[in-house]
Amino acid sequence: MKKLILLTLVFISTLFANDKSNHISEVYLQSYNYEYIGKYDEAIKVLIPLYEKYTKGYTLNLRLGYLFFLSKKYKNAEIYYKKALLILPSSVEAQLGLIKIKMMLKEYEDVQILAYCILKVDYYNYYGNLYAIESLIAQKKYDTALEIINKMLALYPTDVAFLEKRVIVYKHTKSKYFNEACQSVKILDPNNVVVNRLEC
Repeated sequence: MKKLILLTLVFISTLFANDKSNHISEVYLQSYNYEYIGKYDEAIKVLIPLYEKYTKGYTLNLRLGYLFFLSKKYKNAEIYYKKALLILPSSVEAQLGLIKIKMMLKEYEDVQILAYCILKVDYYNYYGNLYAIESLIAQKKYDTALEIINKMLALYPTDVAFLEKRVIVYKHTKSKYFNEACQSVKILDPNNVVVNRLEC
């Protein structure tokens, strides 16, 4: 009899767990559907009841940060990305979320600090390096930016994003290698907007 009661309890708890899991999946699906059609406020609203139950859920905080970012409510987005970082301090994706906000707000020193935090953990992180370069260029720290560009081009010699950044630095520093750098980009991406704008 005891065995039967125990098995029944296990069965009921499994059903409950599956039901709860299905409900969470449905809520996320609704949110994704609203996001897909550009209704970011609705995508946020459907998550709020779930968030009230799971305020310490990393994925929920990350998702809300992302949705607030898409809706251009940057201060709200920052709150949720920071909560996600408190839950998982080593999260690179939450740090990248914060970096995107700081870039939009043109807070380039903060971008540099956050990017360097990523690079301490993952020295060759693609986006960490790219954002570090962008923040350094915005602050006119061209020598440091070029060091990182060269580091990354040693790994990704044909990466147009890093090649573009090198063209920008060479333009600002009036480098004799400017035209050569432009040609490198044009070979890989003949209609490159950055290079055409810089009149290479």
